[in-house]
Amino acid sequence: MDPSSFHIAMFPWFAMGHMTPYVHLANELASRGHRITILVPKKARDQLEHLNLHTNLIIFCPVLVPHFEGLPEGTETASEIPLSANGLLAAAVDKTRKQLEEYLEAHKPDMVFYDTAYWIPEIARKLGIKTVCYNVVCAAALALTLVPARKLPITPEDLENPPAGYPSKTVVLRGAEARSLMFITMPFGDGITFYDRTVRALRECDAISIRTCRELEGDLCDYMEAQFNKTVLLTGPVLGLGDEKDKLEEKWAKWLGGFEPRSVVYCAFGSQYILEKDQFQELVLGFELTGLPFLIVLKPPMGCDSVEKALPQGFEERVRGRGVVFGGWVQQPFILRHASVGCFVNHCGFGSMWESLLTNNQIVLVPHLGDQMLNTKLLVNELKVAVEVEREANRWFSKESLSKAIRSVMDAESEVGVMVKKNHAKWTRTLSSPGYMSGYVDRFVQSLEDISK
Repeated sequence: MDPSSFHIAMFPWFAMGHMTPYVHLANELASRGHRITILVPKKARDQLEHLNLHTNLIIFCPVLVPHFEGLPEGTETASEIPLSANGLLAAAVDKTRKQLEEYLEAHKPDMVFYDTAYWIPEIARKLGIKTVCYNVVCAAALALTLVPARKLPITPEDLENPPAGYPSKTVVLRGAEARSLMFITMPFGDGITFYDRTVRALRECDAISIRTCRELEGDLCDYMEAQFNKTVLLTGPVLGLGDEKDKLEEKWAKWLGGFEPRSVVYCAFGSQYILEKDQFQELVLGFELTGLPFLIVLKPPMGCDSVEKALPQGFEERVRGRGVVFGGWVQQPFILRHASVGCFVNHCGFGSMWESLLTNNQIVLVPHLGDQMLNTKLLVNELKVAVEVEREANRWFSKESLSKAIRSVMDAESEVGVMVKKNHAKWTRTLSSPGYMSGYVDRFVQSLEDISK
């Protein structure tokens, strides 16, 4: 092995939206000759192994997650619990500290990448191991809320205004959206808030890294450097393009193949968010109202065992032949690239945001959480490549507002649809241009070499 290669240990937050980007980055690093050990629970390993393109250089090391009171027995990942229980999972993950310490002492990797495990630098520093706090959320989510310029204690009124020096006028939250960020003041672990955990994780590392690019968030990354007085390394989107070893499942390929090109509306809200039953029903009725073919992939709503049991009366009969609501897992990248799909309705999680930008599909956004709202502002207000579904003050969206948003981008004569399509095409060309993605990773690796000296 090349003596200049690294051995990097990775310890991401145990949620698929965090672990999957870490595996994508591991593939990029392994393709350049570096060894990676990804420390995750066994259930997560089983879900992620198919993404490993370099089994000779990337290995998964299982972490045993101890039980923490309030969590269902055997809980290992965030996708197994409601969002409200994430703080308890954080406390359970903190109890794996001894396992991480033993691994690092035994194997002494050159670097450790982590995100929420704020205690990693304390262990690594004693062993002479460099630490990189690798964040898979947008720079805006960090810069707006999780910086020293936010004076404690944080109140709902404080969150109505950006911190001192925040550089963007458009990627901001107001009113109820801003107040939704109060979760950062809540416990996330035993005796620590989400704000304190994240700021400590960012402050204590040797280098901060963010899964973004300067073209989208350069000013926000510069702000983060100034706030924490340390280097911020960018990896680019790192989407794992080509990481899939399979092809689209036959039943979905056959179903999608029965429709005209660019006519199907695909909807997904990520692996963890669960809608209330009445909002779920309003959503599916909104798709019915569009008159367009659709595929909706969502978890069953609260209080329901299956999506089928939650559907409005008569819905399945009315949309049979043009609409499907599915409660399981699908190969989203393949669906988004299918010729029949023309619109992606999503929650604007950071992964979905990048997937949206790299396809030719129109984008309709229904954000639920604070970071998703900021991603939405970036796409809607800054880049003007998407539309957001209008909501009432209590964050409810109606079937009419959802249908209106979808029709506004899918109707050929729509001025809004033409505008966002034109802007979207420009960004897709930039992001998919030869050497764009690989250039970011190459520069990232060079920066790692610099900090390791």
